[in-house]
Amino acid sequence: MRDHAMVEEGDHVLVGLSGGKDSMILLKALADRRSAVPFDFKITAVHVEATGIGYHIDKGKLSQFCDSLEVPLLYKAIEPDQKKDPSKATCFICSWTRRKVLFDLTKELNCNKLALGHHRNDAVETLLLNMIYHGSISSLPYSLKMFEGRIYLIRPLMDLDERLLSDYAALNNLVKIEKSCPHEDKTQRESIAQLIKQVEKIHGTGPYNMFKSMRKVFTEYLPHG
Repeated sequence: MRDHAMVEEGDHVLVGLSGGKDSMILLKALADRRSAVPFDFKITAVHVEATGIGYHIDKGKLSQFCDSLEVPLLYKAIEPDQKKDPSKATCFICSWTRRKVLFDLTKELNCNKLALGHHRNDAVETLLLNMIYHGSISSLPYSLKMFEGRIYLIRPLMDLDERLLSDYAALNNLVKIEKSCPHEDKTQRESIAQLIKQVEKIHGTGPYNMFKSMRKVFTEYLPHG
């Protein structure tokens, strides 16, 4: 709110709630801020459930969590079509389908912000993924204007290290409500996460410095053109 103006008066924020610690902390933080700031904004949570891939969610516990925060919760079900494009990984298809549902809901509910629980580690992983697999330098912005300004995709947890979120979840008994997806350890992202751990062994603040480097780009010293 202070540094990036992600949430402002009159906003209607749709929060993608997976049932993992990151999205639960995001929703709790926004609900806490809503009761503390001197202006009004609205929050709605949505869980997009993927069927047919071995993924499960405890809907009762997720609903109780949202009730405790006085945040309305919607459920949407999708069935990712893994046969439509066999060249694409299951995680890519599932993620793309979930995101489309979220975008459609922002329009249906007249939400002008879509909040996702990405953190600093996600940003560094995405940077390396794009460099290694796509030959480009890009990552996850704090805020991204989409659909000609109809909505802004915001990432309020972007400055936080994942370990800090894990500690907070443990202290506040925010237990993971979703069952681990059977595909989650088979992704390129998991390989990159292991690479980042190796970087940290080489230099303790290496991953943090990689995150900071995205704000300090000297284009004149890059081979381009």
